Amino acid sequence: MDSSAYGRKAVDAYRRALGTAASAAAYAVLARSMARELLPDELRAAARWGASQVSARLGWGSRERRTLVVRRHAGDGGGGGGDRDSNLLFDAARTYLASRLDPRAVRRLGLTVSKAWDGDGSRDGWRARLFIEPGDSTTDLFDGVEFTWQSVPLPAGEKKTTKGGQPGGDHEFLLELSFDAEHTAMAMERYVPFVMETAKETQRRERGLKICMNEGRMWYNINHHHPATFDTLAMDPDLKQSIVADLDLFTRRRDHYRRIGKAWKRGYLLHGPPGTGKSSLVAAMANHLRYNLYDLDLSHASSNLTLQWLLLAMPNRSILVIEDIDCCCDAVAREADTTKTPPPPPPQPPATQDEDEDNHADSSDSPRRNAPAKHKPNENQANFTNTSTMIIFLMLQVTLSGLLNFIDGLWSTSSDERVIVFTTNYRDRLDAALLRPGRMDMHIYMGYCGWDAFKTLAHNYFLVDDHPLFPEIRELLAGVEVTPAEVSEMLLRCDDADVALRGLTELLKEKEKKQARRDGQQQ
Repeated sequence: MDSSAYGRKAVDAYRRALGTAASAAAYAVLARSMARELLPDELRAAARWGASQVSARLGWGSRERRTLVVRRHAGDGGGGGGDRDSNLLFDAARTYLASRLDPRAVRRLGLTVSKAWDGDGSRDGWRARLFIEPGDSTTDLFDGVEFTWQSVPLPAGEKKTTKGGQPGGDHEFLLELSFDAEHTAMAMERYVPFVMETAKETQRRERGLKICMNEGRMWYNINHHHPATFDTLAMDPDLKQSIVADLDLFTRRRDHYRRIGKAWKRGYLLHGPPGTGKSSLVAAMANHLRYNLYDLDLSHASSNLTLQWLLLAMPNRSILVIEDIDCCCDAVAREADTTKTPPPPPPQPPATQDEDEDNHADSSDSPRRNAPAKHKPNENQANFTNTSTMIIFLMLQVTLSGLLNFIDGLWSTSSDERVIVFTTNYRDRLDAALLRPGRMDMHIYMGYCGWDAFKTLAHNYFLVDDHPLFPEIRELLAGVEVTPAEVSEMLLRCDDADVALRGLTELLKEKEKKQARRDGQQQ
């Protein structure tokens, strides 16, 4: 009897334990699903990292670790017999870690200050870079997984010395990347490529920009230091934000363009009155993307073949700019105009006396009038000569068709991540082929100075966001057509905000009077 009662109690206790475990599991599943829905990825990753730290501190579940050794040269320590190619991952890791290291959180860091050089060898200030000192380490969190970087001194036999017999500086170390063995696939397939891409982007952001101009088949470049940014552009804030969002989306869509079978390029047509900031917008786009500018002057391209060579010489990640495209369209024809008069033939030597007599005889009723002229070519020869001259003449032209073929034709795939910008003051003068859907992806109207654009200019010039004259200026801008360039000119005349704003107010009032007189005359 006692044994049966004990057995029933044990069964009941077992059932209660199972019920409690099932309830706890159900609550855990519910909590996990709610966390996935409600908590951001960064917070969940931090929670996983915290749990792993606690587990490591308490010695729970010790995990197997993997370590990747990253040497400065590919042949170091590999027994390859002198192969000393630079290890791209080593340089990329140093650049990547320099952007991640926080001197306030790390006990000891190395610091180098070096000259910053432009691509043409000219000095452009200095640049400071942090790095891990040999013997120290730092932890990087990637997608919730912890990766540890450690700087390890090179063995004595691998160290290189300088002429003075001293060690070779801060490069005499190697890097070790450690992580849990279960994350090996992530480290090789995702983390290392992420480090490479991030370092590449950092280097691109730090490099000096160039602006290139064409002469014949060659590009010539100079340093580009235009200070315009989207923060300083005087234009409608919503339009400005839409342009930035479009540019950022374009740079992230390499796989998207490949999937839909289109060339990875983006076209912008900037149109509006003179002085509305079209050139400044182009400079801001270059500074935002860190792309070099290629300013194409079609008057220096003698033929479609020259144009072809120029565009093929442009690298990836560049901006092609053709300013005042309406003037270029006037200078080139879309199709070969067969009615165009070819260049005149070279002057002929004066006719001899015999030739004059022959010509005179041909015009009379003498029996010789039907005789063939001595130097007159036959009809086939004349047609051949005219056709050849026409072909040569047309080959030495840049046609609009040739230009458009590089925008969205077969030659548009000659490079990736290219931005094409056309500017014009007169959109209505453009050829319809330039305006058809799909040719220029985004048409941007650069209009007259509005209230938001003026506030940007006032802040740029005087660091003021409010002034007693602002209400009057706002009312005047609503009824007057004035370009940002005209407003900038008035604000630049004086360092005193009060004086400059009064001068701008007088300018706007004068424009208002002139506009009222014009409206009265029209009525």
